[in-house]
Amino acid sequence: MTETVRLTTAQALVRFLAAQYSERDGVEQRLIPGVWGIFGHGNVAGLGQALLQAATTGEADLPYYLARNEQGMVHSSVGFAKMRDRLQTFACTASTGPGSTNMVTGAALATTNRVPVLLLPSDVFATRGPDPVLQQLEDTRGGDVTVNDALRPVSKYWDRVTRPEQLIPAALAVVRVLTDQAETGAVTLCLPQDVQAEAADWPVEFFRKRVWHIDRPRPDTDTLARAAEALRGAKKPLIVAGGGVVYSQAMAALCDFAAATGIPVADTHAGKGAVPWDHPCAVGGLGSTGTKAANTLARDADVVLGVGTRYSDFTTASHTVFANPDVRFVNLNIARLDAAKHQASMLVSDARTGLEALRRELDDWQVEAAYRERARELAAEWARITDECYHADHGPLPAQTAVLGALNEVLDPRDVVVNAAGSMPGDLQMLWRASDPKAYHVEYAYSCMGYEVAGGTGVKMGDPSREVVVLVGDGSYLMMAQEIATMVSEGLKVIIVVVQNHGFASIGSLSDDLGSQRFGTRYRYRDAKSGLLDGGILPVDLAANAASLGADVIRAEGITEFRDAIARARAADTTTVVHIETDLYGPNPPGSAWWDVPVSQVADLDSTREAAATYAEHKARQRHYL
Repeated sequence: MTETVRLTTAQALVRFLAAQYSERDGVEQRLIPGVWGIFGHGNVAGLGQALLQAATTGEADLPYYLARNEQGMVHSSVGFAKMRDRLQTFACTASTGPGSTNMVTGAALATTNRVPVLLLPSDVFATRGPDPVLQQLEDTRGGDVTVNDALRPVSKYWDRVTRPEQLIPAALAVVRVLTDQAETGAVTLCLPQDVQAEAADWPVEFFRKRVWHIDRPRPDTDTLARAAEALRGAKKPLIVAGGGVVYSQAMAALCDFAAATGIPVADTHAGKGAVPWDHPCAVGGLGSTGTKAANTLARDADVVLGVGTRYSDFTTASHTVFANPDVRFVNLNIARLDAAKHQASMLVSDARTGLEALRRELDDWQVEAAYRERARELAAEWARITDECYHADHGPLPAQTAVLGALNEVLDPRDVVVNAAGSMPGDLQMLWRASDPKAYHVEYAYSCMGYEVAGGTGVKMGDPSREVVVLVGDGSYLMMAQEIATMVSEGLKVIIVVVQNHGFASIGSLSDDLGSQRFGTRYRYRDAKSGLLDGGILPVDLAANAASLGADVIRAEGITEFRDAIARARAADTTTVVHIETDLYGPNPPGSAWWDVPVSQVADLDSTREAAATYAEHKARQRHYL
């Protein structure tokens, strides 16, 4: 007879999650080391009670962490999972209604980045007894629709448990997707509030320790031979290193492959640091905000080897940076979706095993010496430009590039910089000198304003041994800064650099380029005469706001004070915010590629008509890679 134990659905889920492990290369770790949450009427008596009971009785090891915003706790989970190479993540519980819909943006970010996170949104009564309950959406198209259906399109797996016994197959499916390196992302398990508290008899076997083994798929022999043949015929090949290199821990394999073959390596945001910036084959970031070195090589490349990259429009400069009419692609990726892009020769494989196999196939081949030297010359020239940007003598307010330069020179190579949106990702991809793949943490698949502080919380939890430096502009800070209070309550030491320039620097500059004259991109009073937001600067004090959330604050004026402030922040043992004001208008690093943002085809403004003409010139160079 099967041994059972009587528990509520929520208690059973907590026990189950606490017993799940992932394993790769013989290293075993807890898959779900904890739960983020904010309690409301939808989960306080269900998952809330279950987590309290687990903590007080010791029946399950699943610590609870209190967030300040539901979107923020998903971002924190993503930051943690990225640091842990997608082998661990958190669960996130939210109450019915707005608490659950607040997680939609975080779910989209996780799925776009191919990073696992488990969402446990509360739902309305499965019995529909007190229908409609507080915060319930009444949909005239059907009684089974709730606000949690908004999470369907942004989740890699979505299910709703309307009976306790449904939890067993649903929970197993949830973990399958969380540990699937090719198909992972946000996983959503909707939990009606009455079902959470409903008791059932559960087989004890459901709660045994389970180890989910994450293998390293090897490339097919025939496809490997075709890929090697394509590279052997190349005169000007280029490697694009994406996040898959880092998640696979394939950095050493990539460095060895590049050194042996002499193929230059460009990187995406997710792949930066996979090859150290001073490696003889490293040429820096690629694409719309890439280096001139990488983009010059990309325009001439006849074969592109993409390793673990999803080829976003920023990477391809909206399908313009690979300009050779005969360019061919070889894509090494664990996901068939990405391996097939640009009609590539597909190497569906783990990045590390794939690179090692390709290295053996090309053991007697390398690029010509002249091409290798050309790549080094281009990289050296960009290094000179980077030094100029790092030490820009600009006033009265310093350039943002000088702030990055001071940081790059002061921080330890293992210190992690965290960023996501605004002008800083572009400057960072062009200029940041990363020697460690975990030291560069820029979320740019979704480029979500507000990710930085919350994501930095998860990054620090993912590796407490590292100094974590969150770079955030005033625009992103005002979107979501409240997780500073979470850092303080958890005793996490994080440095937050707030760059204040009174507006949206990135979109303001783009607006200028597109003929829209920075309209709506500056933080200003509304002018009574013009009716526009072009009056005086708003008296917003972000440093005072950070102090009110519990952080220590240092105000820096100029780069010299900023250097001293960072040194003081590194020596501190509490969350410290360093505030510095920079010039909204740059100067910016020199660009060398395009980004497709359509311009109005009909306009009365001269600035817009001029921008449209420039847009048409770039658009003519765009093409599909067939």
